[in-house]
Amino acid sequence: MTTNPSSATNAPVPPPGCPAHAPARDPHTTAGLVALSDITASPDPQAIYRRLRQQWGPVAPVELEPGVRAWLVMGYRELLDLTRTEYLFSRDARNWGDFQTGVVPPDSGLGPMMFWRANVIGADGMEHRRLRRPLDDGVAWIDQRTMRRAVERICTDLIAAFASRGSADLIAEYAQAIPLLAIADLFGLHGAEGHELLAALAALFGSGDDSQAGNRHFEEILADIRDERARTPADDMTTFFLDHADLTGGDEIMQSMVVMISAGQETTTIWIAKTIEKMLTDPRFASRLRGGRLGITDALDEVLWSDPPMTHMPARYAMADTELGGQTIRRGDALILGLAAANDDPRIHNGDPHARLGNRAHLAWSAGPHACPARDPARVIAHTAVQTVLERLPGIQLAADSAELTARPSPWTRCPTTLPVTFPPAPHS
Repeated sequence: MTTNPSSATNAPVPPPGCPAHAPARDPHTTAGLVALSDITASPDPQAIYRRLRQQWGPVAPVELEPGVRAWLVMGYRELLDLTRTEYLFSRDARNWGDFQTGVVPPDSGLGPMMFWRANVIGADGMEHRRLRRPLDDGVAWIDQRTMRRAVERICTDLIAAFASRGSADLIAEYAQAIPLLAIADLFGLHGAEGHELLAALAALFGSGDDSQAGNRHFEEILADIRDERARTPADDMTTFFLDHADLTGGDEIMQSMVVMISAGQETTTIWIAKTIEKMLTDPRFASRLRGGRLGITDALDEVLWSDPPMTHMPARYAMADTELGGQTIRRGDALILGLAAANDDPRIHNGDPHARLGNRAHLAWSAGPHACPARDPARVIAHTAVQTVLERLPGIQLAADSAELTARPSPWTRCPTTLPVTFPPAPHS
C-alpha cells in the first residue's frame, strides 16, 4: 500500500549515463484510450479490465491525463515480474521519458504521486534498502497491543458522538478519522494539525488541480513537527526517525514521515470503508459476516482481493526497450501497477470467492522490494474499526441506494465519497 506523494519543485533529471528516450508521439496518440480515472470512477472496474484484456492482453495502454500515456499492468504474473525486476523496471521517476521531454508539465496534477523525490519510494537497489530500514524499524517499534487499545478508544468515542442520532456518514465521521487519529498520535500530531493533514492528503491523492498545493501543505505540517521534536524529543515516531542512524538530515527524516503517514492514512481509510460498504451492500457478504461463517479477518482479506485500497499504484519506468505481456515497452515508458486488475486475473482466479478464504496471495500490498512495510499495523486499525461498528451499531443499514454511492475523483483509489447509514438510536447516557 505504499504511495509516493512528491513535490514538483524537485525537477526530475536523468541519472548519469542514462539519457531519457524521446517517444515519437504527440497528444493525439492517446485518442480512444481509457482514462485511468474513469476506471476508478466506474461502478464496475472489472468490466473495464475484461474489455482491456480482450483488446490488449494483460498489459494495456491507458491515459493518465490528457495527452499522457502509460501501460496498465493487469496480469498477476506480469505484475510480479514488474515489481521484482528492479534493474529493468525502476521506481526512480527521473527515468520517466514523458516528463523529461515535456509531455508531462512540471505543474501536472500527477506530480505529487508520480514525480521523483529523494525518498524510499524513489530509490532502487542499495539506496532503497537504506531508506527502507527506518520504515521497517519504525513499524517494529509500534506496540500493537497498545495501538489496538488506542484504536478501540478512538472508534468508541467516534461512534458515541453520533450513536444517539441514529444516522451518520461513516466516511467523514468514522473511517477517515480513525487512521488519521491513530497515525497522527504516533507522530505527535494532535487536534487541528491532524485534520489539516487529512485535507492535504485528500487533495494529494486526487491528482487534480489542487494536488500540488495539498502536497506542499502536507510537507509544511510535517516539517513543523519534525523541527519541534528536534528541539524537544518525545516518545513518538517523529523522534524515532530523528534518531535513526540510516537517515541523514532533515529532508530524509521528513520524507520517511511523508511515506509512512500518506500510505497509512489513505489506504487504511479505504480498507475500512470498503469492508463496511461491502457489508451493507452485498447480501451474501453481509450474511456470511454476521452469521459467523466469515470472520472479520476473512472479510478484510476478501476486500483486499476484490477492491484493494490502492486500485492502481504508480509507477515503474522502463530502463530499456523490452517486452511485457506481449507489448513492446520502450525505454522511459511509465507502467502502472493494476493491483485490483491483477487480483482478478482469470489465469489465477476462477471467480469463486470461497476459494480465496484464508488466501493472502493477493497483490493489495504490491510485491517485491517496494511492498508495503506497514501491513500489520494497518490490519490492527482496520480490524478494530470494523469490529467496533458490528458491536456498537446493531441494525445498521445503508441510507442510500448502493448505485448512488460514488468514489472521490482519483486515478489511484476508489474511496467512497460518503457512506450514509441509519441504525436504532442509542439512548443518551
